[in-house]
Amino acid sequence: MSEFTLAVVAFKTLTLALGGVITYFAFKAYRRTRARALGALSLGFAVVTLGSLLAGAAQQGLGVDADLVLLIESALTALGFAIITYSLYTD
Repeated sequence: MSEFTLAVVAFKTLTLALGGVITYFAFKAYRRTRARALGALSLGFAVVTLGSLLAGAAQQGLGVDADLVLLIESALTALGFAIITYSLYTD
């Protein structure tokens, strides 16, 4: 494994860990308050984190083409951020 690949795997792992923690706390807050905005916020962070996880798994584990991996990750990141944006404007 090259140093570059090792760095990518390390950053994907860090992204997954931090995204998971943020998602967990946002969902925990949602369960405590039942605030719709917090539910959407936790879903948005979950989608962004899932995009990173799927991209890393597709490239490292399945050998999917890097361009397709980038497309998948970018699409899920955009969707996640759209949900997060919605969470900031909902009651």
